[in-house]
Amino acid sequence: MEEITWDDFEKVELRAGTILEVFEFPEARKAAYKLRVDFGEFGVKMSSAQITSRYTISELVGRQIVGVVNFPKKQIGKFMSEFLVTGFADEHGNIVLTALAGTVPNGSKMI
Repeated sequence: MEEITWDDFEKVELRAGTILEVFEFPEARKAAYKLRVDFGEFGVKMSSAQITSRYTISELVGRQIVGVVNFPKKQIGKFMSEFLVTGFADEHGNIVLTALAGTVPNGSKMI
């Protein structure tokens, strides 16, 4: 594992956002949803997430997540991803979303 400096870590914009809408993404190579997330002062952004095996659409709407909002946009088929959804793989390889223990304002930075 490569060590990074505090300055390196501060460059990563890990921000809290609330999922506003979730859409099926049948065009994706691996099963995924499209998420529309409110990041407060950073705006509403879209991303895809391979979380269909762990979460239903109704479980996701209204949930706060953590996303990296300062990566370049990434083309995924005909869809443009505007941030990276964060999570961890469980023992079966399913993604478990990074969770907050409480509610914070959308756009809050992880410190």
